[in-house]
Amino acid sequence: MNTNILQVNSSGRYEGSVTRQLSDAVVAQLKRNEPSLEVTSRDLATGLPFVDEQWIGANFTAPEERNQLHKETLSFSDQLVNELIQAKHIVIASPIYNFSVPAVLKAWIDLVARAKLTFKYTEYGPVGLLENKTAYLVVASGGVPVGSEVDFASRYLKQVLGFLGITDVKVIDASKINIESDDIAIITQQPIEA
Repeated sequence: MNTNILQVNSSGRYEGSVTRQLSDAVVAQLKRNEPSLEVTSRDLATGLPFVDEQWIGANFTAPEERNQLHKETLSFSDQLVNELIQAKHIVIASPIYNFSVPAVLKAWIDLVARAKLTFKYTEYGPVGLLENKTAYLVVASGGVPVGSEVDFASRYLKQVLGFLGITDVKVIDASKINIESDDIAIITQQPIEA
């Protein structure tokens, strides 16, 4: 059974970051709702490797044929995938940079979208393997209206998560949320606990 909250922060800012503050509030409310949940935090702003030729070669080598270099090349990606698999709730905090997600968040997506691990190919097309999870997308923008036709970030994230099998996705527009109010409890569909 999935017993974790995976919190993924991608803002390049720490001090004054609205997405970081709001994702912390969402995680805190989820913990109040289910105190037994463990939290795994993944801060992408510290940097991630990009998919390169060595990674692609290792990834497309059958697991039983992978040598030590292949395994080492994929070890960080394997860790990120395992964090997703173990999560019941995923909280992804993303500012909108130039109409889309930060590059580090795209790098994270590239490292977790893995055939046979997070999705599989079938005769009917790809099928996501990460079912029965809820994702909360905390999105902040300095000018692009969240959900508008020029917001490629939240639409892209919903598409990627759906591709991986995560279809219960709630988009939280940071510009419309008061962290000090009951807004977070309403979004997580649970009452505020005393």
